[in-house]
Amino acid sequence: MNIELKETTVRELINGYEDKEEEGVTGYGGKLDIRPPFQREFIYKDKQRDAVIDTITKDYPLNVMYWAVREDGNFEVIDGQQRIISICQYVEGDFAFKNRYFHNLQNDEREQILSYKLMVYFCSGSDSEKLEWFKTINIAGEKLTDQELRNAVYSGPWVSDAKRYFSKNNCAAYGLGGDYLSGSPIRQDFLETTIRWISKDNIENYMAEHQHEPNASELWLYYQSVINWVRAVFPVYRKEMKGVAWGFLYNEFGNKKFDTKKLEKEIVRLMQDEDVTNKKGIYEYLLTKNEKYLNIRAFSDNHKREAYERQAGVCVKCKKKFEIDDMEADHITPWHEGGKTISVNCQLLCKEDNRRKGGK
Repeated sequence: MNIELKETTVRELINGYEDKEEEGVTGYGGKLDIRPPFQREFIYKDKQRDAVIDTITKDYPLNVMYWAVREDGNFEVIDGQQRIISICQYVEGDFAFKNRYFHNLQNDEREQILSYKLMVYFCSGSDSEKLEWFKTINIAGEKLTDQELRNAVYSGPWVSDAKRYFSKNNCAAYGLGGDYLSGSPIRQDFLETTIRWISKDNIENYMAEHQHEPNASELWLYYQSVINWVRAVFPVYRKEMKGVAWGFLYNEFGNKKFDTKKLEKEIVRLMQDEDVTNKKGIYEYLLTKNEKYLNIRAFSDNHKREAYERQAGVCVKCKKKFEIDDMEADHITPWHEGGKTISVNCQLLCKEDNRRKGGK
């Protein structure tokens, strides 16, 4: 891994600056992708933007930036995109600072800005080296997400096409499944989630394998299949469906047939069950039959004390006497058989017997 700290002037930075909107933003003589395919869109507020210009006009040091050196010798912004665009937009005359546009400044004021020196780390190396570096450095400003860092390392035509589907405000992925995924498309949450699903949690391996492919159609088709499957199996939408790990469920159960009416009846029942404390987990429970997703309400200390006194401290299994802190509450009639988390359905077992009963 090779990391070099260099000085770059604003004059050098804005040379060849061009904002092509969907096609990206370039500068530094056309050699710098200021907003390459992996980067989120410009989101600085006026106050943040003005703070950048204020720092430069006062000749104060601006936070260091990070650029990745590509194989073709050009560069991509890893951190500093929003500061760079603020600088370029001001010099281009897109906004005024303290009621003065750049062209309103005196010659010496303009020269001071153009000669201002930015500190930039130029980072080059193998994909794995760059990814490890980007993960461990304390990036200044608004930090990149893990997926933005991965996109930087595995940039190429595949990432560019994937962003078209998953990484824009009101993108196709958001329009189709925004009610089912958590996070923000522009922070790469939708892209990260979908790759995690299709790769079975091997995101970096998947991106490395597909890095130089011309498009991300496989990923997009997979995403559509997941969302369409969810809508078919659970046609009645509820807010608890947002953020469920649908892709993993699709991978395991996508080829199985379900009685949607029976599932809906169970959902209604479980939504009304006060012992089910994690309503979001209902969907995973119905498919896997694993009660851990429901977080069944535990017996209270009062329930436990009442059962302890009723049993005189004797474990109902081994018939030995224990202190209350050495015993655990258990449903006499299991929850899945209709048992409730109430005093009359509470019994105490010693810890060993309770773990043995639960197969823990």
